[in-house]
Amino acid sequence: MTQLDPNYQPRPDLLKDKVIAITGAGDGIGRVAAKTFAAHGATVILLGRTTQKLESVYDEIEAAGHPQAAIYPINFEGACAKDYDDMAQAFYDEFSRLDGLLHNAADLGEHTPLSNYSQDVWLRVMQVNVNAPFMLTRSLLPVMEHSDGGSILFTGSSVGYEGRAFWGAYAASKAAQENLMQTLAQELEGTTKIRSNSVNPGATRTNMRAAAYPGENPASVKPAEDLMPLYLYLISDDSKEHTGQQFSH
Repeated sequence: MTQLDPNYQPRPDLLKDKVIAITGAGDGIGRVAAKTFAAHGATVILLGRTTQKLESVYDEIEAAGHPQAAIYPINFEGACAKDYDDMAQAFYDEFSRLDGLLHNAADLGEHTPLSNYSQDVWLRVMQVNVNAPFMLTRSLLPVMEHSDGGSILFTGSSVGYEGRAFWGAYAASKAAQENLMQTLAQELEGTTKIRSNSVNPGATRTNMRAAAYPGENPASVKPAEDLMPLYLYLISDDSKEHTGQQFSH
């Protein structure tokens, strides 16, 4: 497990002229990442299923005077291969390249023993947390090859490193994501300038965290803003020497 140098200070223009796509950009860590990346000069593409939430983030970025964002609504539960190919073509037509991809969207699923786990929920979680990131990455890789140094960043979890009772499909899906990240890193290294890493944000004040731990005092866990130096580092050229690595906050 790798950690960020505590003395790291991201430059104000760290992401100037970068084009970065963020899944789950309407809420939680994705929302904060989108606004933070834009504040550091990036043109962010906001991906998610709830257009109203994406528009809210878009408006905040515009009001702050940062580079104009783009919105691309998509439901990862139902999207098929053609939907992702169409997205890739749209990104290429509009921006000619993609410099960063943050896989942040996730489905928590059920908190119950495997013996009671709903098959429908299991399949839905795997679709959103594993199949969608695979299909999205596969379609966007040709667009990222036009970047001077693309960064693919997966959002990890401690239950993805070691299974935990009652976490079911979420734990299995996060373990699959780590494997996907490592496989990608090995395949891309040496033949492209694209790198692949993951970050485990740890306990963070989000709606998903509140759903997983309903009795927890939100004030007892860090806000998403505390994670941003690490996310900025990993999505930017500052981390170009790292690939296939698991970072934690």
